[in-house]
Amino acid sequence: MNAPVSISPDVRNAAPTPEDLTITVRDERFNRDSTPRRWWAGDAFGTAWHNALSATFPRGEAFFIEAVKAHRDGADPKLEAEIRAFVKQEINHTREHIAFNRLAEDHGYDIKGIDKRVAELLALTKDRPAIANLAVTMALEHYTAMMAAEFLANPQHFADSDPEVRDMWRWHAVEEIEHKGVAFDTWNHATKDWSDGKRWRVRSIVMLSVTVRFFKNRWADSLALLKQDGITGWKARWGLFKYLTVSPGVVRRIFPAWLAYFKPGFHPWDHDDRALINVYEGAFSDALMPAE
Repeated sequence: MNAPVSISPDVRNAAPTPEDLTITVRDERFNRDSTPRRWWAGDAFGTAWHNALSATFPRGEAFFIEAVKAHRDGADPKLEAEIRAFVKQEINHTREHIAFNRLAEDHGYDIKGIDKRVAELLALTKDRPAIANLAVTMALEHYTAMMAAEFLANPQHFADSDPEVRDMWRWHAVEEIEHKGVAFDTWNHATKDWSDGKRWRVRSIVMLSVTVRFFKNRWADSLALLKQDGITGWKARWGLFKYLTVSPGVVRRIFPAWLAYFKPGFHPWDHDDRALINVYEGAFSDALMPAE
């Protein structure tokens, strides 16, 4: 088995990225021959929420890749290595969520509307300054990292899930934690001529805007999927709200990490949560391959 690649911190930008961080490409494949039940998460609400998220990933992760790659020129070798590893991981995530989305469609869910709206929103970014797309990517990468840490730390999220689908989400979560600082460090590189105050103002405003759109769209998407299960009205809204804020309550649980993003001097690696990866590494060590 090849050794993983170690990624050093961007010293110039004083990023607190751990010196011994490893970003590892895990060439895992899931959900090819399995037949999970329609409500694979154990109930309609968890299934709808995660199906709605997954429907956005193929186009969304392609957007992340291009936003980060657009600012790699002039980066030092350490950051270049981080970006290469980030791209490889995200390409694999796209592949696996395409496979997972096919399962949702096989169960009769129509997710084409979600994909179409994502495509329309991304089309609006074509004429936008590249730095704006990177700021959006940085904010959304913080969302994926927050949820990834919560999914790994709290087994309740997937306690009743189909085992292979659960493994796919855990695999994705591990790699989101590993590369959670890449977009941020790329932003620091791309805005190295900006003042600290301008960096803070822009990333804070963008995060607020992204948050409103993220929850508005995922809420609508989830309700649309619940409607396809015959769950509508107050029952759908209350059930989804309870799932997100009470039990298992992912939105409530990630709120402190979301709030930390607005702290001047924040960096994703202010909180080192690599310990969450260890159990997964022990179970899936055969899939490790170098990021280079």
